[in-house]
Amino acid sequence: MARTPEQYFHDGTAAAQSGRLLEAIDALQRAIELRPELAEAHFNLGSAYRDGGNPLHALDAYRRAVELRPRWADAHLALGTLLREQGRLEEARKHLQRALKLKPDLAEAHMELGHTLTPMGEWRAAIEHLDRALRLRPDDAKARWAKAMDQVPALEEPGVDSEERRRAFERELAALEEWLRARPRPDAYAAVAVHQPFFLAYQERQNRELLSRYGTLCAELMRDWQARAGLEPPRARRGGPIRVGIVSAHIHNHSVWSALTRGWVERLSRRRFFRRRFAFHLFHLGARHDAETRFAQSKAVRYEQGVHSFEYWAQRIHAAALDVLIFPEVGMDATSAKIAALRLAPVQAVSWGHPETSGLPTMDYYLSAAALEPPGADQNYTERLQALPGVGSWIPRIARPIADNVGLPAGRPLLVCAGTAFKYTARHDRIFTAIAARLPGARLVFFRGEPAHLSRKLEARLHAAFAAARLDFERQVAFLPWQSLEDFRGVLAQADLYLDTLGFSGFNTALQALECGLPIVSYEGRFLRGRLASGMLRHIGLPELVANSDDAYIELAVALAQDVERRAEWRRRIARSREMLYEDPAPIAALEEFLQRVARG
Repeated sequence: MARTPEQYFHDGTAAAQSGRLLEAIDALQRAIELRPELAEAHFNLGSAYRDGGNPLHALDAYRRAVELRPRWADAHLALGTLLREQGRLEEARKHLQRALKLKPDLAEAHMELGHTLTPMGEWRAAIEHLDRALRLRPDDAKARWAKAMDQVPALEEPGVDSEERRRAFERELAALEEWLRARPRPDAYAAVAVHQPFFLAYQERQNRELLSRYGTLCAELMRDWQARAGLEPPRARRGGPIRVGIVSAHIHNHSVWSALTRGWVERLSRRRFFRRRFAFHLFHLGARHDAETRFAQSKAVRYEQGVHSFEYWAQRIHAAALDVLIFPEVGMDATSAKIAALRLAPVQAVSWGHPETSGLPTMDYYLSAAALEPPGADQNYTERLQALPGVGSWIPRIARPIADNVGLPAGRPLLVCAGTAFKYTARHDRIFTAIAARLPGARLVFFRGEPAHLSRKLEARLHAAFAAARLDFERQVAFLPWQSLEDFRGVLAQADLYLDTLGFSGFNTALQALECGLPIVSYEGRFLRGRLASGMLRHIGLPELVANSDDAYIELAVALAQDVERRAEWRRRIARSREMLYEDPAPIAALEEFLQRVARG
């Protein structure tokens, strides 16, 4: 007797609840083949795909469930959550708001909407939704955690006191600590890294004390989970090859991979001594897979990839019995941050993919770059600072394509401002109006990145600043769509100057500007994150392109924009000097020595 769609649906749902995801997917697909309009089967199929680490198929299934039952609040919530996790914030907001219109007391939707609104710059609304979630579910540790993290806006606004926002974060963090310690609960670890204090780094302030409190709390909660999971903190081994693990959600064509990890993996794996004494284990926590991913896979003794739970990854990494575990960044990915708060290797290190201290007591070393750090930099980290020579990485010589015609107007100075929206603080708006006032024929070229809402807020803020200065924003400023690498390099090739961001610099973008021969106006910040371009320029012998104050930055930009011959001379100097950046063996030799020393003493 033929089985009914309901029977397949029941079997698939039961299999999914038991963790038998492949069996669940097969049964639910059969139910859909027999009854395509069965919305519940599409919904459960989406959940099975999501739990199995296949977010794209999950997205399709959830979309179909919403199409079939447009008034199903839980389906809109699931779809909105997945879209938010993929960075598609505008779409996520639409579905989460729809879920709340259908079911106003859906606490999970309020919390997810708070998660979505924060990186869009809507921090007040985010906190309101998190407060609503807490009124509905007072014991929700995740909502309390998110509320503490969301006190610092993604984008500075005129009239908002950034110091007051820091104090608000500190108050909420203290309240969170008190609440968690007064209510010990075995599931509290689930709150760790649901949100992170990411936007603190974009304020040019000393964050060590705040992040140390945050990191200590993370490690306490994760240590309790690790003990219950039976994952004993590993002890140092004495024999055999040194096992080096790298954990990252960005082992693909990504700025963190390009700036740091790729050079380390490529060059260390080629060294004869390294191949005899060391073994690379790469743990790729993301879904993206491209040519760079395949390259990484070819260099590893062990390579694993997938969108899995942190519990899965913690078990796998612990089982590898590593000697040294490296995180190219902590702060940009939730699963990486959760794992970094565990002790899974005798020696653990973080690097500057997110150029700020992690604050985690589980991180022993901070792998930085001597050319990029200020004097006395060790006081900025909770980790022990290990500054590799030069810019700290091995940068290959690669001939990258450049678009021929990107459609920018000729005959007027073009000043490229390539930072993401949250790198531009409100106090620096006067720099751009001052430059525009002294260069009425020039044009400042910004880019609309993701999230788009944040870029629109930056554009509106600058528009207001130009209006207050009685300047023609429409004539002197352009916001271009986000560019492909080839088109972006075409913009750089046509431009006259590259204006580095102040307080939080750009490494990959500055490198691309140098590769295109474009003179850079850089700013020497107080911390590593504000010295990525200026440190690079000093390292290759071009300190004249480094400003040490707002006024000096304005003067340098105006002087270079007005002097065609001087810019041409800088292009010639850049062409000669930039060679010092490429294929430098010193950082690799120092990293190898570091690994040998900390793993074996």
